[in-house]
Amino acid sequence: MKDKAYVVGVGMVPFQKPGKSESYDVMAAAATRAALADAGLDYDKVQQAYVGYVYGDSTSGQRALYHVGMTGIPVLNVNNNCSTGSSALFLARQAVESGAVECALALGFEQMQPGAIVAMFHDRVSPFTSFDAETDVLVGNTEIPLALRYFGGAGKAHMEEFGTTLETFAKIRAKASRHASRNPVALFRQEVTPEEVMAAQVVWPGVMTKLMACPPTCGAAAAIVCSKAFADKHGLDSSVRIAAQAMTTDGPETFGAHDMREVVGYSMAKRAADQVYEAAGIGPQDVDVVELHDCFAHNELITYEALGLCRRGDAAKFVDDGDNTYGGKFVTNPSGGLLSKGHPLGATGLAQCTELVQQLRGQADARQVEGARLALQHNLGLGGACVTTLYEKA
Repeated sequence: MKDKAYVVGVGMVPFQKPGKSESYDVMAAAATRAALADAGLDYDKVQQAYVGYVYGDSTSGQRALYHVGMTGIPVLNVNNNCSTGSSALFLARQAVESGAVECALALGFEQMQPGAIVAMFHDRVSPFTSFDAETDVLVGNTEIPLALRYFGGAGKAHMEEFGTTLETFAKIRAKASRHASRNPVALFRQEVTPEEVMAAQVVWPGVMTKLMACPPTCGAAAAIVCSKAFADKHGLDSSVRIAAQAMTTDGPETFGAHDMREVVGYSMAKRAADQVYEAAGIGPQDVDVVELHDCFAHNELITYEALGLCRRGDAAKFVDDGDNTYGGKFVTNPSGGLLSKGHPLGATGLAQCTELVQQLRGQADARQVEGARLALQHNLGLGGACVTTLYEKA
């Protein structure tokens, strides 16, 4: 049986709106130092670094880490769209579990621009050509930005099949704001009601208002991953380990099912979650707290079902019953999620990691989920990649 990887240090910087943050390298170095300080470890003990970002030139990871120290270790730059941070964590965990190294750093950051995400290269084939073509057929509305069409279209498909209402998505967004109000590093900490979400600017009539979408954000987060032997040798906190982790990519159903929920990764997420549950020998009912990829309120709802938190078609009832928050079956996105905490693409997966490690340590202050022992993370990038991670209180 292979050794487990332990998360012994986490750190992040408060997320900011584009134009308000420091440079990516400064944010990334600060998050790294925070994770090292949390672990009580010097940077020269780290043997490899996996650094994730979506918008940046090659070797931006080196630029960031050279502020922390120039120790000559391998630095691998990672880009997997919105699951980039979790992909870096996946590689760091894999390196430790395989015995290739005893200690690795996973770092993610993003310095974003205002407005909707757009293609950066126009002289080559887009990786989203097939996604866009299927979305054009299923959704139309080509005047709406693509990310809104992807996830709004997925929510619309759920509405059409199960009678889900716009109010349900508004309740999800309002829940995110209540959680974020307790999180000092969240971008938006003001609580909003479902009525205020419904009254916000309409971006797709009958499908989405502006508050149901996460904002472009700048930020950085990091985690130190190591073996139990390394943690014991250096006197590190080994109270949180990665019990199981899976990464999946798209299957034939993404385009073959002709369903926008599949286009945005429903089955990709379900496979990753199922693999994690099987590897850990648990079921979704055993999980205490969840950080999932709520880039839109619509994706949070779809993901409840993909992760098995409720049965397919029951997500609206799950929300109405309060089973997605404190006092319910699962506390989802106690950090405020992408909707309220913010979504700096490369940093998001490691910010989720930071939140869940703090939850399992009992260090989440006003956000603390009482008695949390198992924590599930879901991080999704279209194109596509999904990383699901189960953390266990050791």
